[in-house]
Amino acid sequence: MSLIGGIRPPIAVLSVLLLSLAGITALVLGRVDNAGVPKAVLTSQQHFAEDGATALRASIDESVTDLTRSAGLFSAGRAVSGDAVLDKLGSTYQKWTGTAVVEVGTGKLVAARGETVPLTSVRTSGLGDEGGLAPRMVRLKNGETRLLSLALLSWPGEPQLLLVASSNLTFPGISIGQFRSIAVVDGDGAILSSDGIPEPEQVRTSTDREEIKTSRKQLKAFAQLSARKARQDPRSSKEPGMGGYQGVSGSAVGGRVLSDRSVAGYATLAAPAPGQTTTASGLGLSVVAMVKVIEDPTRTHSLVFGVLAGGALLIIGSIAVAVLLGTVQRPLIRLFLESRRLTRGDLTRPFPVPRYGEAHRLGHALERLRRQLLGESVDATGQAPRPRGLRRVGTRALLAVCAVLLLAWSVPLMLLVNRADGTAVVPQQLVSDQRERTDTLSDRVRRALNEGSADLDSVGSLIGNRTAPDAMEKVLERTLEENQRYRSLYVVESSGEILVREGKEPKMIRSHRVSDTPIRLLGRNGKEPVVVANAEIPGGDGTQLVGEFRVEFLNALLTRPGLGVVRLVDDQSKVIAGNTGFLAFQSLPDDHLKDLVAASGQRLGKKAVANGVLYREHGVRIAAAAPFAGSGPAEALDWSVVSWQPANRLAIPEYDSQNRTVLAGLLGAAAAVGCLAWLHIVVARPLRSLAGRAEALADGDRKTVLFPQHHDEVGAVTRSLELIRQQLQDQRRQPPRRTPPQASAPQQYTRN
Repeated sequence: MSLIGGIRPPIAVLSVLLLSLAGITALVLGRVDNAGVPKAVLTSQQHFAEDGATALRASIDESVTDLTRSAGLFSAGRAVSGDAVLDKLGSTYQKWTGTAVVEVGTGKLVAARGETVPLTSVRTSGLGDEGGLAPRMVRLKNGETRLLSLALLSWPGEPQLLLVASSNLTFPGISIGQFRSIAVVDGDGAILSSDGIPEPEQVRTSTDREEIKTSRKQLKAFAQLSARKARQDPRSSKEPGMGGYQGVSGSAVGGRVLSDRSVAGYATLAAPAPGQTTTASGLGLSVVAMVKVIEDPTRTHSLVFGVLAGGALLIIGSIAVAVLLGTVQRPLIRLFLESRRLTRGDLTRPFPVPRYGEAHRLGHALERLRRQLLGESVDATGQAPRPRGLRRVGTRALLAVCAVLLLAWSVPLMLLVNRADGTAVVPQQLVSDQRERTDTLSDRVRRALNEGSADLDSVGSLIGNRTAPDAMEKVLERTLEENQRYRSLYVVESSGEILVREGKEPKMIRSHRVSDTPIRLLGRNGKEPVVVANAEIPGGDGTQLVGEFRVEFLNALLTRPGLGVVRLVDDQSKVIAGNTGFLAFQSLPDDHLKDLVAASGQRLGKKAVANGVLYREHGVRIAAAAPFAGSGPAEALDWSVVSWQPANRLAIPEYDSQNRTVLAGLLGAAAAVGCLAWLHIVVARPLRSLAGRAEALADGDRKTVLFPQHHDEVGAVTRSLELIRQQLQDQRRQPPRRTPPQASAPQQYTRN
């Protein structure tokens, strides 16, 4: 018999699948791995740490890039004093705590601004070697850590100068909320900077001081854990196929204080794309974000539902398998065995006729053929009687009955039972995380636009010293290569004529190029939003440097895991950019999100605040909105970042139970449909066709040859019918049997 053919394999596979599914359902369906803290909360802390690591990495890399590019632009022009360099840097960028200019040959301090730069850790010798200008971390006497960025200023015939900028390792624009702390950790597990935990001396009561000390101990423990995890290969630190963040990241659960438990996420500073290496990613730093969540000990899950569902499947599956064995498999195997008896010449016993369907028709046909082999004529054996009543039920109907039985168990699990939309308890921490991460993302976009405007100011001041188009073109080409945020850079006169252009063709060719607004949005009537920044060129009589931002650059800023759908909207709540597909200037999907944006735009004092809510209409959904809040020209745009995601995609215990219930129903339906379709293909359909051919043979058709399609029970019955057909043909060719003549009386003759 064939392995995939025959009636035994599909019934056996169905029995094994149903038994396995019943056991899995009983053991797994009612159990949810909670451990006191939902997995969604742990995953959210991991994403929060990844956001912090991404923001810190981008801040460090942009700081180094801006300093290097500024030094290159200064070096490309005429020689200026160290004070002029620092004044220009201070008016363009406000990201460094202190700057200094040192003469390379003598080590003499030429100029300084802001906080005192720790120059004792910088040696001016060997700066030209590989890695001589690499950023370095310096620990001050007060325990704080500073990151020093270096760049060279060189002019022909002038002493070479070293430009040094100092910055602290703080998180730019990270919204941590009220109960979260975040820290930067080095490769040894030491905390370089932290935010969110006050000093014990700053609180009054002893209880609060003890709680702060406990929090600091837990943060240090998480920092040590992060340092150990950071030594792993990022590819082996996650489960296969997870993808996502390029560095090492994860979450951990800490100790319990009363009803609170500390949970943390950690992430190393990693390059934005695989295979890349940036300045920040080579420093060996990690970010740890810790928050206290409230445990709910009353949330328990019972295994009763799983046991009942598994037991019900055992009963229903047993009935279905018994129906298949008793009404399909056993009659077919008996047909197979009895048909072989006829081919061997055993014609003494009548052929046993099954009760139902195609097997019943085949049994009657074989009985007629047995009688024809004994010498009866076709007419004498009569016509095949049509089954009546239940005897008309065929194999297809029996398979349909079994399918209904099994789907009666699977369909309610998929669609009706154990629904979580009305009973799911969404932790408040998830709503807070959605709000704070959206606020962080809004600040990240605002800072990126401000950085772009500041870069144009820096480049525009350099172009003011270059009137030749070739010289301006070289500056624009170099700027476009170093900055991936622009799609086009061009210098335009007050009349609208473009003098020099680099990059793609400008989107706005007519008016609106020259404006006093540093950043503006154009193209509202087009198919693509055009975000334009411009900077005045000194001494250019109204000439401006214009840069058009790439929409892909804004979309990439909004792409963060665990936030769902993210949209950047303008002051009219029209979509400008997003992390998924969108139509330019389309409205938000529903009025709830529009109201949320309007509510988040209301200012609390001098600052606009982010807002996060939990909707329970048409499914549970978490949403948040955060407006641009802070300094810089981008704040005047009055834009906002909106994010939303359905709660059923989060690892919440109730939704985990629902998903497992749906999965059990899907597996049951797949097993039923697959195995019963298998039976229909290899048994029911060939058996129905064979019944018709057997009746034709019994009705006298001796010319049609019967070929077996498969090497299974139906094929064996087909071969037996073919042998019977050949025997009947041979029987017809033989002369009829005559009785021997009897002795007759002698005839008498008379004479005439």
